[in-house]
Amino acid sequence: MPLTYKIAALAGDGIGPEVMAEAIELLQRCAELDDFRVELTESLVGGAAIDAKGKALPEETLSNCEVSDAVLFGSVGGPQWEKLPPNEQPERAALLPLRKHFSLFANLRPALCLPELSAASPLRPDLVQGGFEILCIRELTGGLYFGQPKGTRKEHGDTIAVDTMVYRKSEVERIANLAFQIARLRKRKLVSVDKANVLENSLLWRAVLKEIAQEYPEVELTHLLVDNAAMQFIRAPKTFDVVVTENLFGDILSDELAMLTGSIGMLPSASLGTGQHGYYRFGLYEPSGGSAPDIAGQGVANPIAQILSVAMMLRYSFHLNDSAARIESAVRKTIANGLRTRDIWSEGTDLVSTKEIGLEIRANLED
Repeated sequence: MPLTYKIAALAGDGIGPEVMAEAIELLQRCAELDDFRVELTESLVGGAAIDAKGKALPEETLSNCEVSDAVLFGSVGGPQWEKLPPNEQPERAALLPLRKHFSLFANLRPALCLPELSAASPLRPDLVQGGFEILCIRELTGGLYFGQPKGTRKEHGDTIAVDTMVYRKSEVERIANLAFQIARLRKRKLVSVDKANVLENSLLWRAVLKEIAQEYPEVELTHLLVDNAAMQFIRAPKTFDVVVTENLFGDILSDELAMLTGSIGMLPSASLGTGQHGYYRFGLYEPSGGSAPDIAGQGVANPIAQILSVAMMLRYSFHLNDSAARIESAVRKTIANGLRTRDIWSEGTDLVSTKEIGLEIRANLED
């Protein structure tokens, strides 16, 4: 009997519902081809939930996520909710509480530059010829963003703002183990990024990475200081495969890597939790881009980031590596065949709608 996977689908705002619709249709077709079942339950989140339920993350939405094996998340936010108090706005009142509630400690963001789209990269053609893919693994629940004490106060007539960078060894160990496990399944190369020449946190980080590396002798571990890493990504992006780093550095570097691809509308992401739902690792999967309210409802949004988020869900939560590869191959074939949405269109390629490119990717699943 086919296995059934329970998935909470939270489309969100702006282009979220449009691209989510294509991702869901693709997921259902992939399930038919690879003989598994999906049980999808859709819920409101973000601005749409504020308008309908009065809050960005209603209790029924959270409950749906709690009984699911994974969350497929769209994008939230838009100008109509920007006048709300900061803690009530969709971005801060929906996504961050979900990450905290499920202890989603690891953010995975692949920076994928397909050969056919390398001209969109701001880098010199010789640096990106043939394309590249770098997976950035960011620790998501520790570091400067969450350390205490934190706040702003007056002292001797001056204003002082304090943020504290805190990491526990156990936090570094769990992200390190995940990074080594993923690197072992790829090219067996792992780069750890820190600031060990200045920060006590980074001294601990580097020491723990060296310690954990002994458990994965087949993986080559390299250490880079964060400023050097930022330069090397630009100088030689094709020399990297998997990168692991702490929260603040990962926030900045993953955006740099996304920009190097030239097409953020192509990039998915995953946030993985500590616990297991039976055999599964709970995760939240979403595009790296935003809700793009300026093009919502026009049928021009690129659904590929949402579709590739489905592939990441199948791989990292459900261990369906062949199904994930099927989706990734279908996306690559569609791009190779010259179909483009507006954000990635160039002279000589075919401009298509959100639905048209989704239909073509589904057709290419069967090849």
